[in-house]
Amino acid sequence: MDPKIQQTAFGSIQIGDEKYSHDVVISLDGSINKRQKNLSKEVFGTSHVISLAEAEFIYEDGADILILGCGFMDRVKLSDEALQFFVQHHLKTYLEPTPKAADRWNETSGNVIGLFHITC
Repeated sequence: MDPKIQQTAFGSIQIGDEKYSHDVVISLDGSINKRQKNLSKEVFGTSHVISLAEAEFIYEDGADILILGCGFMDRVKLSDEALQFFVQHHLKTYLEPTPKAADRWNETSGNVIGLFHITC
């Protein structure tokens, strides 16, 4: 998948030639945006549970797969509402620790979007 994730480390992710020190969302067109954690924090008081509002932000029409890097200690989870939203949109969703999710991203082809949490 392009862009390629070159490296993950606690607190950073390198995608292509660019290193990021914040969670990222990778869109269908390969653009990289800062994750909108506030959409989940406003609902749950934490960014470790993905809210419906954040799920709607992440989702793109035409996406078939979501790869969710859940952090190095696998802390990020989907809320029931977010999971239901992705199911309703027929989005196959992989939730894995960020290093494994990065490997999956690099090995997957097709209409893929991703969210990568780079800390816990």
